[in-house]
Amino acid sequence: MEKFDVIVVGFGIAGVSAAIEAVDAGARVLVLDRGHGGGASGLSGGVVYAGGGTRIQKEAGVHDTPENMFNYLRQEVKGIVSDRTLMRFCETSPAMIEWLIENGAEFRGTVCPFKTSYPTDPHYLYYSGNEKAWPYNEHAEPAPRGHRQVAKGLNSGKELMKRLMATALRKGVVFKPLSRVHELITENGAVTGVRYKTVARPDLVEKHRKLTQKGGKLGNWFPSAGKRFSDQADALWAANAVEEEARSTGGVILSAGGFVYNPEMKAKYAGGYKDISPLGTVGDDGGGIMLGVSAGGVTNYMSHMTGWRFISPPPALSEGVAVGPRGTRIINEDLYGATFTHEMVTNHEARGYLILDSRQWKKAKGQLKTHTQIFQKLQAMYLFAIGNKKAGSLEQLARIIGVPADAMMETIRAYNDGIKSGAGDPYHKAPDMSSPIEQGPFYAIDISVKNSPFFPTPGLTLGGLIVDEDTGFVLKENGDTVQGLYAAGRTAVGICSNGYISGLSLADGVFSGRRAGGHAALQAKA
Repeated sequence: MEKFDVIVVGFGIAGVSAAIEAVDAGARVLVLDRGHGGGASGLSGGVVYAGGGTRIQKEAGVHDTPENMFNYLRQEVKGIVSDRTLMRFCETSPAMIEWLIENGAEFRGTVCPFKTSYPTDPHYLYYSGNEKAWPYNEHAEPAPRGHRQVAKGLNSGKELMKRLMATALRKGVVFKPLSRVHELITENGAVTGVRYKTVARPDLVEKHRKLTQKGGKLGNWFPSAGKRFSDQADALWAANAVEEEARSTGGVILSAGGFVYNPEMKAKYAGGYKDISPLGTVGDDGGGIMLGVSAGGVTNYMSHMTGWRFISPPPALSEGVAVGPRGTRIINEDLYGATFTHEMVTNHEARGYLILDSRQWKKAKGQLKTHTQIFQKLQAMYLFAIGNKKAGSLEQLARIIGVPADAMMETIRAYNDGIKSGAGDPYHKAPDMSSPIEQGPFYAIDISVKNSPFFPTPGLTLGGLIVDEDTGFVLKENGDTVQGLYAAGRTAVGICSNGYISGLSLADGVFSGRRAGGHAALQAKA
C-alpha cells in the first residue's frame, strides 16, 4: 500500500490542474488515469475561455473587465453556480492565463476577423461564444475570450495537455496510467484512499497506448471504427491488470470526465440529445460520478448536455434562415452552435433545415479556402456536393424537405421584409450576417441532430456531482460534505453545467481543479 497527500483520479485538464496546484503547495501527489492522460481535453480544440483583461487580450488591443465578463457569462450560466463564484471565476481569469503560461501553455493575441466555430491557424484569440449575438450583446460589451493553445490545426488540445502533463511530472507528481479506480476507501465517514487495478509492465502500457491512439479521434467521428481499437485495448488491460491500493492524508479528487460514453446513462438522461456523436474518450463512462455517489455524494443537472450543430464556417452560411419541421424559424443563426442546437432540440424536435439562396450559396463556397480548418473544409465540401437539396423555387424546396410551404414562405418573407425595410431581422441576427433570400435556385441543408460520419453533431455531458463552491468537496443530499472527497471538471457541477461555449469547459476544469488541489493540499498539512 502506498501513501500520498493527495490522490487525483483522472488526468485531463481538471486533474492536471489539481495535481500541479497540490504539488506546488508541497503535497505528494499520485495521479491515476484509466488511459494515458489527456482525456477529452487532449482531444479538444485546446481553447480556454478567459477574459477580464488577460495579457493576451491586451496584446490584441482588446478592452475587457471582470465585470463585463461576468455580465456576459451570467446569461450563459443562469444560476448554476452562485454569482459570488462566477465573479471569482471572472476576477481570477487573467491570473489563470498567467498560471497556464507559467506551466507551459502558449497563447497569442491574434484575433480571428470572421465568425467561426474554430479559428484558422494564424488566429489564436476569437469570439468563441455568443458575445456578439443578440440578446447577449445587449447586456455586455462583446470581447473575444477564446484563448487557443498555439499549435497547428486541431492539435491545440493535444499540445496543451502534453505541456501541462510534462510540467506536473517535472514537479514530482507520480503518474500511473492504465489505472482504474473501482472503490473508495472510507474510514469514520471520510474518504482516505482508493483501490484500483493497474497494468505496470512498460511494454504492455506502450502497446495499449498505440491502440488507444488509433481509436482516439477516430472514435469521435467514426464510432464503430474507433470501438474496434478500444475493445482491443480493453482486452489487453483486463488480461494484465493487478489490484493495488493507495491512501491519502489530504483527499481524493475525482476528475474523471463525464458520461457521454456510457450508453445506459446516456439513454437515461440524454432526451433530445440521444443522437449526438460522443466527444471524449471511453473514460467518459460516468465512473468518477458513480464513485462519488457510492461515498454519499449526490448529482444534479444530469440531463444537461450539449450538442454542436455549427452553421459556420464558412460564415456566409449564417446569412441563411434555419427552419424547424413546422417551417417556422428556429432562432437567430449567428448564435453559438450549442446555443442554437439547444433551441432546436428543445422546441423543434431536434430537426432543422438551413435555407439559402444562390447568392449566399456561392459566397459561402468562395470562403472555403480562407475561412476553414481542414476538418471544417471537408465537412463543408460534403454539404456543397451531396449534403443538400436544391430547387428552383422556395415552394418546391419546402415540399422536397417535407415542411409546410406556407409556413416556410412566411418565415422567409418576414426575414426579407425586415432587411429591406431597414428594421432588421425580426430575430435580431447581426446586420452583417443578414441578407435576403430571393435569388434562385434555392438550397436546403439538413441540420438536424444526427450521428452522421459526414455531418456529425458532436457533444458531451455537463451534469455531475454537486460540490461545495469554496472547497470542491463533494456534497451529500443534506448539504454536508463528504470529507476527503473532491470533484472537478465534468465529473462535477460547475461553471459549464448549464450550457456550453467553446473554451468554458477547459476553463472550468482549470478553475475547479486548482480549487480542489489547493484545498486538499492544505488538508494534508493540517
